Amino acid sequence: MAMTATKTDVSSTSGYHDKLLGLLGSRDPMEVLASMPDTLDRIISAHPSAVLRRRPYAERWTWTPLEVLGHLIDAEIVYGYRVRLILCEDRPTILGMDQEKWVVGQRYNEREPRELLADFRALRGSSLRLWRLIGPAEEKRVGVHNERGEESLGLMRKMNAGHDLSHIEQLTKYLKALAG
Repeated sequence: MAMTATKTDVSSTSGYHDKLLGLLGSRDPMEVLASMPDTLDRIISAHPSAVLRRRPYAERWTWTPLEVLGHLIDAEIVYGYRVRLILCEDRPTILGMDQEKWVVGQRYNEREPRELLADFRALRGSSLRLWRLIGPAEEKRVGVHNERGEESLGLMRKMNAGHDLSHIEQLTKYLKALAG
């Protein structure tokens, strides 16, 4: 789902929540979040940089595997900001982002895979330290997303983990297609 600064209808919002929460299922979101850097490391290490820079489908535009990794870095920055905003302010407004523009504008496909992975690992480490400080009462704190409405910290943690799983599926699919 491309996130932009415009309103989306409620049915697509519910579909986005349902997709991410469905991918997470009964798994512990903290375990999923904590395992992501090593999961990405295994994926990135198994493929040469040239493969990670290729688009998997000639018939339509998609991100490259490196751009997916770049998007995960962007998401980590955005989620980190949103969590801090909700934790420290009362019912703050949370803005969406145009993920396509962020990925293209930061030229992730020109960067080195290990550099991107190191960036992600550092950002995720910081996020995990913060998540571990958030107790049950704080999980109920909410922000108001300009596209999706009210979201609690508890929901955001689950969505962040589901987002990880969604992009692991995407990377797996793309790399399979690139292997031909």
